[in-house]
Amino acid sequence: MFKSVFVKYISAFMVINLLSILLSTSVITILVNGYDDDTKQRALKNVAYDATVFMIDDYTGSGENSFSDYLNNSVYKILPVLSAMSTNVENMVIFVADGEGNIKLVGGSETEYVAFAGEDGIVGAGEEQQYPDTVVEKLNSEKTISHNSTLDGFFSENHNYYMQAITTENGKIVGSVMTCTMTRDMDTLLETMIKTMIMSTLWLMLATLVAVYFITERLVSPLRAMSRASRAFARGQFDVRVQVQGTDEVAELADAFNNMANAMQHSDEMRRLFIANVSHDLRTPMTTISGFIESILDGAIPPDKVPHYLGIISGEVKRLSRLVSSLLDITKIQAGERKFNKAPFDICEMAREIIISSEQRLEDKQLDVEFDADRDNMFVNADRDAIYQVLYNLCDNGIKFARENGKYAISLRDIGSKVEISVFNEGEGITAEDLPFVFDRFYKSDRSRGLDKTGVGLGLYISRTIIEAHGERIMVESEHGDWCRFTFTLPKTNAPKNADDKRSGDTQR
Repeated sequence: MFKSVFVKYISAFMVINLLSILLSTSVITILVNGYDDDTKQRALKNVAYDATVFMIDDYTGSGENSFSDYLNNSVYKILPVLSAMSTNVENMVIFVADGEGNIKLVGGSETEYVAFAGEDGIVGAGEEQQYPDTVVEKLNSEKTISHNSTLDGFFSENHNYYMQAITTENGKIVGSVMTCTMTRDMDTLLETMIKTMIMSTLWLMLATLVAVYFITERLVSPLRAMSRASRAFARGQFDVRVQVQGTDEVAELADAFNNMANAMQHSDEMRRLFIANVSHDLRTPMTTISGFIESILDGAIPPDKVPHYLGIISGEVKRLSRLVSSLLDITKIQAGERKFNKAPFDICEMAREIIISSEQRLEDKQLDVEFDADRDNMFVNADRDAIYQVLYNLCDNGIKFARENGKYAISLRDIGSKVEISVFNEGEGITAEDLPFVFDRFYKSDRSRGLDKTGVGLGLYISRTIIEAHGERIMVESEHGDWCRFTFTLPKTNAPKNADDKRSGDTQR
């Protein structure tokens, strides 16, 4: 059940919300209770202090022998004062007791205690109540008592109370005043508040849950589609794509997934094409070689024609050798076994050598050859054999795909710290659809093999790998049906000393 990201996300959201409700309710309850207790305690303390000051002053001036007698004789004077003092605190009750803990008067705004105190607030002899002994002992030792409890069973339920001893000038305790109020109203308020909070939070959580459901579904849906597409890829179906919606991170992931799918599909197509090309390039020369050898052995070919057919066989063997060599190059490049030995050499001289070696082919097509270099000698720091392979391949392709009587040009430019080498030809060019894949392995834009009868789509891939291994770049530009240009760069360097000596000797002669 919890394997799904959607279920995990919703479950985590519900747990977090429930914990938030519990935590917020607990914190608010504690804060409200604490604030209410502090406020009531201050109010109770102030009233108790004022009542104590009033009665001790009045008792001292009354001339009564005992505080108990004073209370009995001053009931109707004290009760209105106590009632007035308690008007600012809701449901406050004031108890006045003598030094033994016997309650003499009960006043305040709480009508519940009228029965306890008597109709006029006077506690008669038959109705007299007394504080528990533990409370009297604690008051005698501490002079004040404040708490939220039942006062050792004196109250039937919890009360906030503040009890203060009434002492004479010599420090003798003659009585006490206790102000109190019930906590029942606060409990009711907290209960109502908590219920309101929980109900409002639950409604909010329900609305949020609906929103999270749709948001999560939108996030998870593309992931499910990618999972299904991945399984399709595993079965070899590379045409599956994920629908991209929006511009957020998930949409970027879906777009990247589709790009990966395009690359995989293209790679699969290249692999199939490579297998077809290699199979063709292996089968054709082998069939030719086998047929001519059998004909020679059987005597079907006249002796004077044997050298001609042996030449054909030799060409086919060289073609096979080139194919095997290209495959070995690919294997070494992929395994990282091909090492490049960089040294200064003249790239202009190399380009001229390649043009001279291709003279016959250039004449056969009657190409308008152009060689353009900023200087006669331009030295680069690179692996000479590897760069010869790259430049020869580009020049060979330039001749192969050039139209008859078309322009064929090699240019070398000094661009600061680098030398830029370009091979240009007028011909069929490359389509815009094929341009991004020209340097891929096994790719052949001439799929009909009308012009390229010998290649297998590895030359440009090897060329790009060699140039990138030198830390440089190779590019292609083309206008389909008109022209094509391949360009790569190499790091410029100074001429080696022996090259300077050789040029100097040539000048003197």
